[in-house]
Amino acid sequence: MRVLFVTAEAYPLAKTGGLADVSRALPIALRRHGIDVRLLMPGYPRAYVRIENPRIVAKIEQALGVSDATLVAGTFPDADLPVWLIDSPSLFRRNGGLYQDDNGKNWPDNDLRFAFLCHVGATLAAGCPGLDWSADVVHANDWHAGLVPLYLSLQKGPRPSTVFTSHNMAFQGNFPAEALDRLAIPPEHFCAAGIEFYNQLSFLKAGLRYADKITTVSPTYANEILTPAFGCGMDGVLTERGDDFLGILNGIDEALWDPASDPVLPRNYRESDISGKRACKTALQKEFGLPIDPDVPLIGFVSRMTQQKMADVILETVPWIVEQGAQFVAVGEGDPGLELAFEQARERHGRQVAVVVGYDEPLAHKLQAASDILLAPARFEPCGLTQLYALRYGTLPVVRRTGGLADTVVDATATSIADRSATGFVFDEPNHEDLTAALARALSLYREPLTWRRLQLQAMAQDFSWSASASKYAALYSAVSGIAVDLGRNESAPEVVSAETARQAAS
Repeated sequence: MRVLFVTAEAYPLAKTGGLADVSRALPIALRRHGIDVRLLMPGYPRAYVRIENPRIVAKIEQALGVSDATLVAGTFPDADLPVWLIDSPSLFRRNGGLYQDDNGKNWPDNDLRFAFLCHVGATLAAGCPGLDWSADVVHANDWHAGLVPLYLSLQKGPRPSTVFTSHNMAFQGNFPAEALDRLAIPPEHFCAAGIEFYNQLSFLKAGLRYADKITTVSPTYANEILTPAFGCGMDGVLTERGDDFLGILNGIDEALWDPASDPVLPRNYRESDISGKRACKTALQKEFGLPIDPDVPLIGFVSRMTQQKMADVILETVPWIVEQGAQFVAVGEGDPGLELAFEQARERHGRQVAVVVGYDEPLAHKLQAASDILLAPARFEPCGLTQLYALRYGTLPVVRRTGGLADTVVDATATSIADRSATGFVFDEPNHEDLTAALARALSLYREPLTWRRLQLQAMAQDFSWSASASKYAALYSAVSGIAVDLGRNESAPEVVSAETARQAAS
């Protein structure tokens, strides 16, 4: 089976959030099932620095007014994953971020930039001249790739099947209706049954309407977004799709996130000997000028500093954390006002609080390893990866009971502690009082070393690798395309199953 995986970012070529982690790890896991996955993404300047063996393989014909594009092939560093980059200097070779300029403003032509990504994806999937490859399935990710199923529907003749994944319904790619013509979208598709969304054209709605199958990134979030409270205006569209929509839990790349081999840690550790975690804590305290004390609880927060991630509530809780004698370290970026507020909190509580504004991948690893407790709450959370990384590193997460957080963290109650299923601390309401109460329970158990150690080991024993989830995606591809696929039940002697068996597995 041949699958074209279309995404706006993939680690380490380009990253702003969890989409990049998924876009690396899932295709790698799918290739272990024998699926020929090719990843397509924009040719950002940073991607060319990291790609291996880059070479021009095709000239992309002029489309949507873009005439300077070529297709560059290469492979991911340290991974058996082929990648195609769209080299279009006018669209993607810019200073600034992937979606915004240096001042934090969205690029004014983001509609054209990502429509062109979708156009190239549809062209490659159907068979690009000069390339001996076409797709059986196109997997389009998030709003940036939402037009791929629509563009494919406009092509004559046979076309590949399509799967669209929404990683966060709040990000929709909505643009003025005037863009229809320059994006080569026939006007008849600008309607309630098509891509029209409150008088704008919506890339997200295009993916939800025109893809053969739709997924999101956790079962609980899949149920939540069928309601007005979480559906961001798209709950009716999803409800109409019925059985074409399902939730598949994200996993993590256990090769990249492994405390036993993580190259950035000052000392590695594993379940059988987690003493190295104390060394990681000491090193981080020294790096940030915090008092060096292996017994003081260290609370970490590595996330986007946004309302969604409850950064405002965490700020409200920082003085209480300081009063408890704990240390707090935050790493992330997001809303400028919240960034400033975190820096001001550092100035007020410098002996116990450290803040780094800006995302730093190695520092994120070091903070996960050094922390005793990780704050990973959210007002809504499709899946969340930081809490999964925390579990892997023996750092107990504090989360709100929503979306993928509810699916992945077991609250430490008297019952779950006794039956050894507890892995963290869960609260219900997105406010200071509930967050503080959960933190108080965590700090209380931290002062019981034997119980805390047992909770750490239970957390580290959880399996959130991509293996099971990749099998579900492979089964979904088979169900939508009718092509038999290897579900990889035994990697040393893989079993090829029928498409009908795969359909049952996907459901």
